[in-house]
Amino acid sequence: MIWNEKAENMARPELLSLQESRLCKTVRYVYDKVPFYKQKLDQAGVKPEDIGSLADYTRLPFTTKDEMQNNYPYDMFAVPLKDVIRLHASSGTTGRPTVVGYTRQDLDNWSECIARLLAAGGVSKMDIIQISFGYGLFTGGFGLHYGAEKLGATVIPVSSGNTARQIMIMREFKSTALICTPSYAIYLGEALAEKGIDPERDLSLRVGCFGGEPWTDSMRDEIESRLAISATDNYGLSEVMGPGVSMECGQKNGMHINEDHFLCEVIDLKTGKTLPYGETGELVITTLTKEAIPVLRYRTRDITTLFDEPCECGRCLLRMTKPHGRTDDMLIIRGVNIFPSQVETVLVDMEETEPHYQAGGHPGRRSGCSGNQG
Repeated sequence: MIWNEKAENMARPELLSLQESRLCKTVRYVYDKVPFYKQKLDQAGVKPEDIGSLADYTRLPFTTKDEMQNNYPYDMFAVPLKDVIRLHASSGTTGRPTVVGYTRQDLDNWSECIARLLAAGGVSKMDIIQISFGYGLFTGGFGLHYGAEKLGATVIPVSSGNTARQIMIMREFKSTALICTPSYAIYLGEALAEKGIDPERDLSLRVGCFGGEPWTDSMRDEIESRLAISATDNYGLSEVMGPGVSMECGQKNGMHINEDHFLCEVIDLKTGKTLPYGETGELVITTLTKEAIPVLRYRTRDITTLFDEPCECGRCLLRMTKPHGRTDDMLIIRGVNIFPSQVETVLVDMEETEPHYQAGGHPGRRSGCSGNQG
């Protein structure tokens, strides 16, 4: 199902025109409202009037996570706190947490993006959605919750943990859709098997939308087998909004980017130059509609590939591959770049290996590689 036909099926020239208009508006907005960006643009020799088209986009400087952390907690905000109606933050495991805020319009836009995500994953207003993400500063729980309500589905805000209770609610409330991390979905599948519960016979689950951590297609196969559902991936990070930047459709062949809200590019890891579609590099995102914390050319550290081939689902949006890894997880072995996710892809097919592994100081689980979650 396509949630927003106009936005998701917009003709390419119309979409590019919309992106151009919103980009120019965003640059002027951050220059006038965020001292950090005024200083950064002045240092780069760029004025808002210099950005008149998408062709000028690469003149803008990058924004890094370190810079956002250095402006903790509120110096990246473009609006006064009286206009911010919600705050979220990253875990801060690698330093100061990244604080993000939302105006009422930001939350409306976020809910719209999540409604698209869920619809693309096969969820409808007829579903009973069990949200097993934690509800707190992490953006996943509340982000998916409000988007599910916008979709019109019935929401069960179970939150995370207490697996026995999760299974009880899943059975007795007849949940049809599951939202959680992919590693927890596998754990639930293991717990069901231990209890002798057959998902096809004893549960009503049919779809799952998973995110919050990197996962491979091998993990998808395991989740779908253990839970008897169709499993789709989605992508987002708190610095630019949270979940809802991009999402898989039923074709499961790349994640459609909500391009009316986000301008994405892939850059070369060494030179920082923008790469053409089809080449792999670091994903960089500019927000086009954020009011509280707009972000220019944010370096996500996630490695992906963008491609513009038509999708059988009918959406006209640019797609990105599931992230192959992160720049801060990359290992260089004899001159070859290796990511933990590549190790996992091999190990998941080896029944004789233990379920846990460690590669270059990065721990993982054969059915769930750990790592930074943006």
